[in-house]
Amino acid sequence: MCGRYIIRQQVKALREWQRYGPPPFLESYNVAPTQQVPIVRAPRGEPEGASVRWGLVPSFTRGVAPAYSTINARVETFETAASYRGPWRRGQRCIQLASGFYEWHVDAYGRKAPYLITLADQELFGFAALWERSVSDDGTAVESCVHLTMPANALMADIHNAGHNPHRMPSILRAQDRDAWLGGTAEEARGVLRQYPADLMLAYEVSTRVNSVGNNSPDLIEPIEHEARRA
Repeated sequence: MCGRYIIRQQVKALREWQRYGPPPFLESYNVAPTQQVPIVRAPRGEPEGASVRWGLVPSFTRGVAPAYSTINARVETFETAASYRGPWRRGQRCIQLASGFYEWHVDAYGRKAPYLITLADQELFGFAALWERSVSDDGTAVESCVHLTMPANALMADIHNAGHNPHRMPSILRAQDRDAWLGGTAEEARGVLRQYPADLMLAYEVSTRVNSVGNNSPDLIEPIEHEARRA
């Protein structure tokens, strides 16, 4: 599971994404579910940036957010799950932008500590995601997204050992796979859903202040006094 992440507006990274929109501006060190988040999508064949709700609101709920969590969809079941099969079959794929994400690790003493995970080869990267448009009875439209998760690689299996769905990780797109996910065939898009290489990921422990969504400042991503983990 990935329930919190960060977005930083690095100039070099934003320049790389210019051809996709650019995406709506957002800088946050504690992005949380139900917040508006930037995505890139291509509903008419041309990429565009959009700001949507994180936590998919299925079309059949008529604009009402479901009681169950829809921030993550499992790669094993998203093609058939009621909430996600519609967007998938309609080709409503998108890229949910991130600069890093948090996961929690429980140590041998039962202490639960947050870790920040970033990529060595992408400053601003994207989760493979789906977007949806749900219209309420009064005509109000809600646009939302969900990103996909998969079994963890070696690094993430070690770190993410807590919660109801341990040993999982978000489906992170390689830079060369972005276009296939956005505009390729269903088969081509499905083919890019692979574990990100553990040796291209860096993780280190951060302050438990990130546990509160009310905290949102650059100091949240400062490492505490432990060595960084790397595969």
